[in-house]
Amino acid sequence: MKDEFEDYVFRELDNPNPHSKKNLIKANQAELVGAVKVSVEEDSHDGVKIILKKDKNDTIKEIKFVCSCGQTKSIILDYSE
Repeated sequence: MKDEFEDYVFRELDNPNPHSKKNLIKANQAELVGAVKVSVEEDSHDGVKIILKKDKNDTIKEIKFVCSCGQTKSIILDYSE
């Protein structure tokens, strides 16, 4: 029962070379950029699921809309001034 209410924090990695044609990122090439919480809104509206990506302070960083047809659209929020 405890697991149902626990927030999971994941480490977020960034690839410093996004133009690489390889699907594999070696550990020495990856860059740790922070921690995120990912939550999926299961109430889909017309076949669209909403995925919220938050930092560990529960500030929303990205909103992703995933259609049942496979297309995705993202809104990335930048709070820096």
